[in-house]
Amino acid sequence: MHPDEYLVLDIETTPDREIYTPPEPQPGIERPFPPLYACKVLVIGVMWLDENLKVKRHGTIAEGKDEAGLLHDFSEFMAKHKPHLITWNGRGFDLPVLALRALRHGVPMPWYYQDSNIRFRFKAEGHLDLCDFLSDFGAAMRTSLAGAAKLVGLPGKDGVDGSQVEGLYNAGQMDALREYCLSDVAQTAFLFMRYRVLTGALSVERYKEAASAMLEHLQADRRFERLVKQVNTDQLLLSRT
Repeated sequence: MHPDEYLVLDIETTPDREIYTPPEPQPGIERPFPPLYACKVLVIGVMWLDENLKVKRHGTIAEGKDEAGLLHDFSEFMAKHKPHLITWNGRGFDLPVLALRALRHGVPMPWYYQDSNIRFRFKAEGHLDLCDFLSDFGAAMRTSLAGAAKLVGLPGKDGVDGSQVEGLYNAGQMDALREYCLSDVAQTAFLFMRYRVLTGALSVERYKEAASAMLEHLQADRRFERLVKQVNTDQLLLSRT
């Protein structure tokens, strides 16, 4: 495990209709989410941060490849670089889905199964699930990413939400899907910085510097244009404190 680097992770999925038939939606009732094994991975979005919380790289892994290719490239990256994973509900969704879909395609994930830190729930090393942490590991009701993001001046959902993923995929709008995923990645990264302030691992002044630098980084990338326009900068950067 690399002691000083972090990989913020989010995935987007659609029902795998080869092995699962979604029930027909009832009038006025939202179609239930598919079981984890039937969530086909479409996009893996990441932001790689160094020990100073500076963005080393961000984007979506293995664009243009099929699901097996996505999983293979992601697993190779993790095995090589061994960053600490940062997710929102990653223990409940992202990591189990990646593991189950790797099982389907025969993609090795030794970095996941041979490092006990990644799978141990009550330590931040290896894998920090911010949603799980902020609910006191299930003792309190869980907060959505959108709700937590609004607390710190971020928009949460900025025009797209999870219910639209399958429609975007079926319409071939993969760029829009990748931008949606990266928006969630960026907001999770900001929440990770604020978490470090909350736990005393990062001073407020150092947070302001790191968050300002990340915001400037996003402003230079058109894929974050819609997100950046909706940021409450004073709240995000703690300009009034």
